[in-house]
Amino acid sequence: MDSDLRAARRDDAAEAAWPDLVNKPFRADRDRIVGSPFFARLGGVTQVVSAAGSGLLHNRLTHSLKVAQVARAIAERLLASSDSAELVGKLGGLHPDVAEAAALAHDLGHPPFGHLGEQVLDRVARHRFGLADGFEGNAQTFRILTTTDVRGPARVGLDLTAAVRAAILKYPWARLHRPDPHPSAMRVPPRGAAEPEDAPGTGSSKFSAYATELDDVEQARAPFIGRIEPWQQTVEASVMDTADDIAYAIHDLQDFHRIGVLQHAPVAAELGEWLARALDFAGQDDAVLTAQGRRPGYSLELLRRRMHAKDSWIADDDAFADAVARVRAELVDGLLAAAFDGSIEAEQAMAAFSARWTSRLVGGVVVLSSPTTRSGHVALRPAQWHEVQVLKFVHRQFVLLRPDLALHQRGQASLVTTLVDALDAWLSDRDEVSRLPRRLRDLVELAHAEFDEIATRDPELLIGATGEPVAGADAVRGLARGRAVIDFVASLTDKQAVTLLDALSGRSSQPWSDSFVL
Repeated sequence: MDSDLRAARRDDAAEAAWPDLVNKPFRADRDRIVGSPFFARLGGVTQVVSAAGSGLLHNRLTHSLKVAQVARAIAERLLASSDSAELVGKLGGLHPDVAEAAALAHDLGHPPFGHLGEQVLDRVARHRFGLADGFEGNAQTFRILTTTDVRGPARVGLDLTAAVRAAILKYPWARLHRPDPHPSAMRVPPRGAAEPEDAPGTGSSKFSAYATELDDVEQARAPFIGRIEPWQQTVEASVMDTADDIAYAIHDLQDFHRIGVLQHAPVAAELGEWLARALDFAGQDDAVLTAQGRRPGYSLELLRRRMHAKDSWIADDDAFADAVARVRAELVDGLLAAAFDGSIEAEQAMAAFSARWTSRLVGGVVVLSSPTTRSGHVALRPAQWHEVQVLKFVHRQFVLLRPDLALHQRGQASLVTTLVDALDAWLSDRDEVSRLPRRLRDLVELAHAEFDEIATRDPELLIGATGEPVAGADAVRGLARGRAVIDFVASLTDKQAVTLLDALSGRSSQPWSDSFVL
């Protein structure tokens, strides 16, 4: 395809005077992302538990670096095969720099406290501010790169190439509006496009753009029209998505083995019991399995059934059993067999586990010419796909569902909610509005301009959280103010969020200043 279209930027005039270190547009995009303060802040943002707890645990920055490493390896491997290279060319192209840049950027929109903060901000955005788009980490990433980051050649955004922006669109649709017809209406919706079962009428559970950035989506996706469907990821986005799955499946298990949370006995019992009684479990009713979910083997059987229900195109019982056996052999009988003690032997065992699994999973990546709606064009072979599902199950079952983690996260959720309330109250205080943090004032002005333009150009996009049209200057400005507050809070690190709330609540005894915040 025409490489000029893939390398197109939004603002050619600003670009002409911008001194990038290299004259390769996709590599320049990578450099712009790495140089962004939003990228640097990821070092202080939770992956699963607070990044401040240990320098040896992954945070969003180290996770992003590993995803970028895997994404580039996948891209180079696919391009080394003549068959794969020819197919990806027909589908819109694949460049290792684009895949790497998208991987580095993919988590920029994660707010303080990771996925928990994401859920809280979505709820607050919809219920308090009436924003139908709510909050979504992937959409916030795209908004940062195209709108709120100002360290590029234009006044707003980093002015990245179309290919890199398109590669960041992991879920290339809006929550409610675009494309038309919306992928949520498909018989088998793409992953993330369906509405949450517990929140009908709220739109897709995952999406990559707010109404304010739809013009950027359209321009970024233009080079791929006729090559992929409007709801499909580009090949480079699919590479990034697959790399994210691989990295996530491996390194969170390492983290919680390192700090002693992931224990040998319960994981061994779960996997071993299912392998020993697979036929017996297969004959049990769902209700029985759910009721006995705390007993070894029952939750793993529920996973097998969910895989058949959601991904019947690839779910296979023999492949699942092989995956459980491999994970038991390499994770349970291998890595977890000895407690992590910080020794050279323990560190080498950890590194070998990571290298072995990363190599195996990257080696299982293939390009599909006509994938199911539940998959991108770049996917894992059945054996590796099942292994990733089992690895992610171990993490969820034996880490994420722990009561002590839930207790910690409930406190963090309360903190985020209270911080949003405090900032909104400050914005409403006419006597104090002139002393607002400058970044917050700039975000309010930016959002006002955006929402005023939408009200003029595409008023049908302005709907409240309950689906009613939004009209009138005050109502539109109310939406803009809400988006600005959410933008501001989402840009904080975990520590900044805690310290800022302490200052706003009068619990801090000293004046506080942080140039990125104030």
